[in-house]
Amino acid sequence: MGWLLSLLLAIGLGVALVKLRQHRQGLRALENALRQRQRFLHEEGPAQFGPDWDRLCEAINASSEELNRLQQYRTSQLAQLEATLGSLQEAVLIVDDRNHILLANHAMQAIFPDAKNILGTRLELVLHSREFLDYVDAVRTGKPVPLKPIEFARGNDSVWAEVTGTLVPPLDQQKDKWALFVLHDITRQRKLEALRKEFVANVSHELRTPLSVIKGYIETLVDGHREMPIGDRDKFLHTIQRHTERLNSLLEDLLTLSRLESINPGLARESITLTTLIDGILDDYRGRPASAQHHLDSSLDPAVGAALIDPLKITQVFENLIDNALKYTPPGSHIDLSARLEEKEIELCVRDNGPGIPAEDLPHIFERFYRVDKGRSREKGGTGLGLSIVKHIVQLHGGRVWAESQPGQGSAFFFTLPRGD
Repeated sequence: MGWLLSLLLAIGLGVALVKLRQHRQGLRALENALRQRQRFLHEEGPAQFGPDWDRLCEAINASSEELNRLQQYRTSQLAQLEATLGSLQEAVLIVDDRNHILLANHAMQAIFPDAKNILGTRLELVLHSREFLDYVDAVRTGKPVPLKPIEFARGNDSVWAEVTGTLVPPLDQQKDKWALFVLHDITRQRKLEALRKEFVANVSHELRTPLSVIKGYIETLVDGHREMPIGDRDKFLHTIQRHTERLNSLLEDLLTLSRLESINPGLARESITLTTLIDGILDDYRGRPASAQHHLDSSLDPAVGAALIDPLKITQVFENLIDNALKYTPPGSHIDLSARLEEKEIELCVRDNGPGIPAEDLPHIFERFYRVDKGRSREKGGTGLGLSIVKHIVQLHGGRVWAESQPGQGSAFFFTLPRGD
């Protein structure tokens, strides 16, 4: 009898283990179906589970269908929003309560090129700005938050945007509220404002120096011209004259820059043979006292031919470059003008064998008021605007401008013009 009881217990234990295993397999299949939001067919589970199993399957299937319906509704609503907001120039963001990005329109990628395939990504991984994250938290309080300019890091550069935000009810009918943000790119305005401030500061500084000198010398002459020796008086008057001329040159260059940067700079284009134009410029300079101690030469390719240019403005380009070479090279130096025909453009160059320009200064020499040797430039009467004028004139003609130099081996200033054919 003992062995029979043991056998029955073993059989019962085996059946229980088989049913337990079937239960586990069924629950695992049910879990997978729920996770994938798919219907779970009754026949996929053990038939002997009974009506309780059927009711559980029906409840799970109903939950999956409701989740799918809500997801489709949410996706549809987000798609409609994206279609509506996609054409806006302002970047639009919608984030959930955990800072996951739910929607980002096309303008976001225009302002932040790295913002691609970011749906579902956490906000702080896309927009790098502690100030903006603080702004997001402030919006979530539900209190009105004013429009705010915020700086975002973008690689080695930065982007400025005016940001406004508000809470919106979620599209999936959940309790958590979403936050919507509109970002208006003001990077260009910020840069222009910075340039304007820098320009005003530079102009003020450049005007202050000659005006201070003129004012000081005039006050001295007014107070003591009767007792002052004639030699000192003449020296004072010549100093005033020199700084007045410098002031006049500065104002003329400022007016030239203003005209070049205007909406209509007024190019008067003509078909001009460049070699003839350059030869005429060199002949004019060879007759000037300032170039008597320099050697002016040219190497012009006859194939260059004619170009459709404003001859007065291109002459001004050459004059600015030649004047610089005359000012900053010692007597006896060589200044060479060259022109050669390239495949799509004409390349022109003014080269000297003077002291050259340090490598760290080369990228900045076409900036307004930039001087390699500030004290020496002012002493020579330079305004710091000549090369900036050169750059603007060349760019108005559709050309490029750059410089090459090695300290102690001279400098070469290149610019290009479109071919006339």
